[in-house]
Amino acid sequence: MTKMIFFVAILAIVLAGGGCAFLQHPKFGPSTEDMHSAKVAASPNYVDGEFRNQLDTPLFTEDVSFLGMVWRNLTEAKPDDLRPANPLPSKKIDLKALDINRDIVIWLGHSSFYVQLGGRSILIDPVFATYAAPVPFTNEAFDGATPYMADDMPDIDYLLITHEHWDHLDYDAVVALRPKTRHAVVALGIAAYFKMWGYDEGQIHELDWNESLTLDPGLTLHALPARHYTRRLFASNQALWVAFALISDDKRLFFSGDSGYGPHFAEIGENFGGFDLVALDGGQYNPSWAYIHMTPEEAAIAAEELGTKALMPAHVGKFAISNHSWKEPFDRFAAASEGKSYHLVTPLIGAPVDLDAELPEFPRWWEDQ
Repeated sequence: MTKMIFFVAILAIVLAGGGCAFLQHPKFGPSTEDMHSAKVAASPNYVDGEFRNQLDTPLFTEDVSFLGMVWRNLTEAKPDDLRPANPLPSKKIDLKALDINRDIVIWLGHSSFYVQLGGRSILIDPVFATYAAPVPFTNEAFDGATPYMADDMPDIDYLLITHEHWDHLDYDAVVALRPKTRHAVVALGIAAYFKMWGYDEGQIHELDWNESLTLDPGLTLHALPARHYTRRLFASNQALWVAFALISDDKRLFFSGDSGYGPHFAEIGENFGGFDLVALDGGQYNPSWAYIHMTPEEAAIAAEELGTKALMPAHVGKFAISNHSWKEPFDRFAAASEGKSYHLVTPLIGAPVDLDAELPEFPRWWEDQ
């Protein structure tokens, strides 16, 4: 028994030491102290040591801890079609050969988008990793859902990051994109990640809610409120979560990042006078976290309040974060969009949506999978 206790103690020490070493990997990001810049401290949205939502936004809609919710998600019964049975169809084109003067949106799966607007190239929340998590074999991408990698990207004028969660801020992608990125525009608090990962300070621009940035004539980037939270490892809400509006001389686009439903959508729609296309979180929902992600039906309401001509689903089609059928969000987006004033845009991953042309009717490609 004494030998067994000694062995267990030694094993615990070795595992603890290995865990500490593992947590030193730069993918976990900077310390809270390094993230706490003067701009963070001065933000009206940073209160009592953390960022706050505009509305009271509990992380969970029931009395359960974060670890309790993780355990429930790991152990509760899952639908047979939580993940696609076959590789998802996708389209891969030569992005470097695109005419930069064409206004285009390409969904790269989940919440990643390649955008051309106003003669500039923009990449939003690029995640090329097989696993959107700090350890392998968790939050694994669907087969076929990652046709593009960092090497496939052209030179990027603006790399946008909405928040620090693993399915939006991919260490390997950000590092691989560094040589071809002109500017990184990130939510307040995330600049410390980019400095740690080798970006020059002059490349990095971090924005608070309702701040804007114009670095090139004819294109303005706006960081706007969302309803969510952040945690990369242990500390919560030390970086902000934002949506982005991209405004050129003749088009207006909106990307929600992760957000629960709230009055901010109607306010944004009123302030910007509507949008040509919006991409809204609505694909990984759960009654247990109803405040921090939208259902497709809530996204449909938000789309109308934003005054958009077209709605593209986001936070969908690549990872199984919630325990529902992988294709259910697409069906619910389609049903919720019937009779609405906007055009529902559901392309294959990687297929260009040309904003300079009339939008086509998109096939319900997920039904055949």
